[in-house]
Amino acid sequence: MFRNRQALAVLLAASGLRLLAAHEETPLPKDLPPYGAERPIPAPAVTQRTLPNGLDVWVLNRPGFPKVTACMVIRGGNAHDAADRQGLTGFMAGLLNEGTRTRSSRQIAEELQAIGGELGAYANLDATFVQGSCLTNGLPALVHLMADITRRPVFPDHEVELAKTNALQGLQAQEAQPAFQANRAFNAALFGNHPYRYASLTAETVKGIQPETLRALHAERFQPGRALLILGGDIQEAAAMKLVAAAFGDWKGGAGTLAPLPAAPQASAHEFLLLPRPGSVQATLRVGRPAVPATHADSIPLQLANVILGGSFDSRITKNIREDKGYTYSPGARASAQQVGGSYTVRADVRSDVTAASLMEILYEMDRMGTTQVGEAELGRAKRFMGGTYLFQNQMLAALTGTLAGYWVNGLTPMALAEFIPKVNAVTAGDVRRIGRTYFAAKDQTIVVVGDEAKVKAELEQFGPVRILKK
Repeated sequence: MFRNRQALAVLLAASGLRLLAAHEETPLPKDLPPYGAERPIPAPAVTQRTLPNGLDVWVLNRPGFPKVTACMVIRGGNAHDAADRQGLTGFMAGLLNEGTRTRSSRQIAEELQAIGGELGAYANLDATFVQGSCLTNGLPALVHLMADITRRPVFPDHEVELAKTNALQGLQAQEAQPAFQANRAFNAALFGNHPYRYASLTAETVKGIQPETLRALHAERFQPGRALLILGGDIQEAAAMKLVAAAFGDWKGGAGTLAPLPAAPQASAHEFLLLPRPGSVQATLRVGRPAVPATHADSIPLQLANVILGGSFDSRITKNIREDKGYTYSPGARASAQQVGGSYTVRADVRSDVTAASLMEILYEMDRMGTTQVGEAELGRAKRFMGGTYLFQNQMLAALTGTLAGYWVNGLTPMALAEFIPKVNAVTAGDVRRIGRTYFAAKDQTIVVVGDEAKVKAELEQFGPVRILKK
């Protein structure tokens, strides 16, 4: 923090008075009807089965709309890659639908077009996801196409070379973005040598990829005992299981096991890190720390506290450094939770000359979350925002099956859908203050700044020592 603590205290006190004056809100007209109660998602009618080969199958019957979705998730994502080739899983996933033993990429595309369908794949830190959808009468074709690309991809030489060329061009564009540079440095500062530090493929990794590398990784990762297939829509269980058995019943598991990831760090150093970007007129800020995995009891209260602090347009940080001060256009914050850990991040792009002022206000708002009690009106708005957003995000069938797949990866059950909004509404003002003390205290945050060293370093040195990072 500032070396002159008395001066900082005066500045913070003045800042608080300005906020109180600026943020007095005009009450709504008295004749408006009250808000209705949020309606939780009903407990999903998910039929859960397991094939003899170990493949888990969930069938979600949602009649009324002539469309179906299919989502297969396989344990093992980018964090499970070797340290010197992280991101290989995601690269492999992007090529699954570019050719199999029986179909070319064009044939796959034409068969999908015939059923009004789509099919694609990607990987996150913990797992690989293959997602598709089509008109209801195309479900048999979709299931067999999904079986083909998940079980029998060949990674054609020409498709791999094209993907490598595109990836290298994408990396060049990515490197020019201060947000990417900030995220990469921030992940490394928070997670150290833990695999959750992963931010992107490297050019060296891409150049070393060969088709046989991808085939070996696929054979190692894609095993029925590590996979879940979710089918959703106007589907009957018996017919769905018959389709699944025909397409996946003879899938055999390979040798070897997937080593579990170690628990991610729960804390990081309180330090100020500067990644120089000569000539930049802005400073890109990241403020935060490691947090908790998705199954932790604090996960939902932390998400709600985030809505209040920086995760919505009504948040305190937005009102402070956007609406009141005009330091930035679009600040934000996010509480991210994965299988073995998580993180909390506040982000903003500000003018270089207000870097210190912006950080002071962000850290002030973070400390205020743990030192004062949130009012019932502000807490109520945050709950409505969080509940409404969750309902909106999961109204589409594809999003709903994706949410269920993510829950499975993170160790949650389908009942978590129905439990989410009641758990949000059960969070008290005292819980929010406890979360603030536990996760938002300024003394526990890691601060990463990407900007022009000549303009920004002196701003940061008002808080203390600054460590210069290398790209």
